[in-house]
Amino acid sequence: MKDDFDFIAILKYRTFDEGGRSTPAKSGYRPELYFDFEKITTSGRQIFLGREWVCPGETIEAEITMLSPQFYENKLYEGLKFKFKEGSKTIGTGEILKIKNKNLKKDTLN
Repeated sequence: MKDDFDFIAILKYRTFDEGGRSTPAKSGYRPELYFDFEKITTSGRQIFLGREWVCPGETIEAEITMLSPQFYENKLYEGLKFKFKEGSKTIGTGEILKIKNKNLKKDTLN
């Protein structure tokens, strides 16, 4: 397992009543990541910062490692919002706080 990660994000898990999970998620959880500008999704491993578990309705910062980062080269930026899903169900939303993988960072001059 690679120790490096692609970016840090703030994650907001939806409650069960909002359509989210009914059980907590453990650090290392790998939901699908969905960005509005891209039709494909990729799995994104979430390593929670400071905690092992997150309950529905909670917010946490996490290191995100994408399974297929090559599809997102030069497309991501700090402040970009995204969804994370289990199949077709959106279980939470995120916002990129800091990009570590420089290949993913969008050129802001364009």
